[in-house]
Amino acid sequence: MADKNSPLSSTGLTEAEAKEFHSLFMSSTIAYVVVAIIAHFLVWNWRPWFPGVNGYTLNDHILPAVSQLTSMFS
Repeated sequence: MADKNSPLSSTGLTEAEAKEFHSLFMSSTIAYVVVAIIAHFLVWNWRPWFPGVNGYTLNDHILPAVSQLTSMFS
């Protein structure tokens, strides 16, 4: 059984180590969330999740880019 006077918790970390781990964990979680928010914003600008009345069409963006690329190589 664990000794009541022991400086270690059930995880095996001291209080200072647990606080350090917690601060690193929170910092990395916040960084991950910020990157995810930026990625979602960029994807939303590229292609909104809710299409317009005509929906998504290849004629809007992809076909002009493909024709431009093929004209560069011919």
